[in-house]
Amino acid sequence: MFGLVIKNTGSWYTVLFDDGSTADCKIKGNFRLRGIRSTNPVAVGDHVEVADGFITEIKDRKNYIIRKSPNLSKQSHIIAANVDQAVLVVTVNYPQTSTTFIDRFLASAEAYRVPVILLFNKTDLLDADERHYQELMVNLYETVGYQCLQVSAQTGEGIDRLLPLLEGKVTVFSGNSGVGKSTLLNTLVPGINLRTAEISDAHNTGMHTTTFSEMIPLHTPHSTINQARIERSWLIDTPGIKGFGTFDMEPEEICGYFKEIFHFSKDCRFRNCTHTHEPGCAVRKALEEHYIAESRYNSYLSMLEDKEEGKYRSDVN
Repeated sequence: MFGLVIKNTGSWYTVLFDDGSTADCKIKGNFRLRGIRSTNPVAVGDHVEVADGFITEIKDRKNYIIRKSPNLSKQSHIIAANVDQAVLVVTVNYPQTSTTFIDRFLASAEAYRVPVILLFNKTDLLDADERHYQELMVNLYETVGYQCLQVSAQTGEGIDRLLPLLEGKVTVFSGNSGVGKSTLLNTLVPGINLRTAEISDAHNTGMHTTTFSEMIPLHTPHSTINQARIERSWLIDTPGIKGFGTFDMEPEEICGYFKEIFHFSKDCRFRNCTHTHEPGCAVRKALEEHYIAESRYNSYLSMLEDKEEGKYRSDVN
């Protein structure tokens, strides 16, 4: 039987079959995903074949969101597979999401052709200076070419603009711990009652409340849960992540995952320009003239440094 993996708790995988039934399945110890060294060879969103309670085969994926495993640097962790888009939930405070984290996520999504919506949450908590900073962030990423929304999951502000973007699509939600992802999903799908927690006052950091990945059918006022399944309106809830180490990227490829850097790189004097020191570098010229944001360029440099042994640290925020 073929089905869809809708939940992953580490050792068990919940599979949804075409008739609406579900089964908790395992994978055999020697099961490995072809071509990818991964800590989780089966991911939420995978289409799989099941026999006698074991997942025996994974259908080819159209894409996935992947990051370097924080504990095993030479292996990857697949966040979700076969998605139509990702919503990266970020906050300018309570806690603060760094531009480095945002840029690494965006670059990885670009590498695997996953469109991203940047969702700035907790707008209701911001003072005037923080709101101004958020507007600057929104302007930066919209100029680069990413859709941005400013919302408050707590008050419901802006949620009406998000809902139409989710209907008929498989959307993975990701972000640092504490950015309000679970509260947001509780607002979008009343009744699912995902666990939430306050952020740490001492360190302004979030606490992990989601410990496994799960697909949730988006039940809008205009559809039933079964219709949501048929229309492929799914939200994928994922555990909060602290650092985002990019995986399986060659240094010469990274430029292509930063839209504005790639745009200017076409005018560099040397085809193999790394945009770090070479003469006639159009990227560094654009940086000096403020056509490329310094934060984005620094994120690009940090990803180049990942290729050096020991450079990646799981505590990068």
